[in-house]
Amino acid sequence: MKQTHELMVPPRTIMTPGPVEAEPSVLRAMSSTILGQFDPNFTSIMNETMALLRHVLQTDNHWAFPVDGTSRAGIEAMLCSVIEEGDTVLVPCFGRFGYLLTEIAERCGGDVHIMECEWGTVFDPDHIVAKIDELEPKVIAIVHGDTSTGRMQPLKKIGEACRERGVLLIVDAVATVAGTEVKTDEWMIDGLITGTQKCLSVPPGMAPLTYNDRIEAVLRQRKSIEKGLSTANTVASNRRIRSNYLDLSQLQDYWSPARLNHHTEATSMLYGLYEGLRMILTEGLNARFKRHKLNEMALVAGLQAMKLELFGDMSCKLPMVTCVVIPSNVNGEHVRAMLLEEFGIEIASSFGALHGKIWRIGTMGYSCQKRNVLMTLAALEAVLIRQEAHISKGEAVQAAMDVYKEMEMTNPVGRT
Repeated sequence: MKQTHELMVPPRTIMTPGPVEAEPSVLRAMSSTILGQFDPNFTSIMNETMALLRHVLQTDNHWAFPVDGTSRAGIEAMLCSVIEEGDTVLVPCFGRFGYLLTEIAERCGGDVHIMECEWGTVFDPDHIVAKIDELEPKVIAIVHGDTSTGRMQPLKKIGEACRERGVLLIVDAVATVAGTEVKTDEWMIDGLITGTQKCLSVPPGMAPLTYNDRIEAVLRQRKSIEKGLSTANTVASNRRIRSNYLDLSQLQDYWSPARLNHHTEATSMLYGLYEGLRMILTEGLNARFKRHKLNEMALVAGLQAMKLELFGDMSCKLPMVTCVVIPSNVNGEHVRAMLLEEFGIEIASSFGALHGKIWRIGTMGYSCQKRNVLMTLAALEAVLIRQEAHISKGEAVQAAMDVYKEMEMTNPVGRT
């Protein structure tokens, strides 16, 4: 057998839009003893996790549980469980991840209609409402905060319009939950998906979601039970949800008191999710939102003090992602590589037409702290000086520290 070496993972400060650094207590929880999936101690953790999720997602929905897999698995579970062949689906796209919703909805057989706006902006909700009236779709699928462009779409008016017209509103809130306000019930969101790897500060591997009785009514019409578990098929084959693993009607049976076997639960990931949710609620949602806003303000102040240009409409900026225009005389990938190699700090590029044109700096979850912001600004300035970029020197960290000092004097938020 070939000689192998012990796994050695280098230390990193992750300042990307995901994944982010995990809460230390989450990593400790994930090293706990493996329990069987029907052990009463484990099913108790399942129930407690559902209760914690309801609080974090600000919902009274009964169904709030994770799908095993990254956030895309949760999105696909929601869409493929709701959308049937020929259903009219409206997807307003203001970044890369709107087009992901489009692709998944098309694969489900939906008759998909796309709205587009310039990357770096979002939609006037009235324009989306007008399109709803024109198309009369069954479903609107929309991203709340698109990390590819660093923008956030207002949803309240869209939710109200959907509810009045009997349209189902499904929201990708992967980037926003636990970092900024996401009011599932108040905004009349029918189905919402998030991910562990961003503001929840848990490693990638689960996609928490929630849905209301309007979505559950669709699931009941399409419900089936595996033949190995039941001798009767409960639905005509042409209505059955196409995916087995991502079938929400079967997953909700698994998460119900019936515990109808579906798959082997990702035990250690559930421990991590439980602890991550517990830490969020211990900090408090409002305090957490203020912490994300404070660190964003400090980062932005530092970047502007360096005379770097920010990308996009600031009126709809995503609080936990800051997009920076790469200076014209600088190779953006060389800067990212040097930050990683010399300082152990990772920032991100973007996708499609924005690739190589902007950097994306994340301030999410456990990564969203004063130390990380100051180190990132100092390191970025040092690297840009080495790259002979035209920036103001020696001002970025001071500008950020001024923001922290002012905020701490007027509105202390605890952990920064």
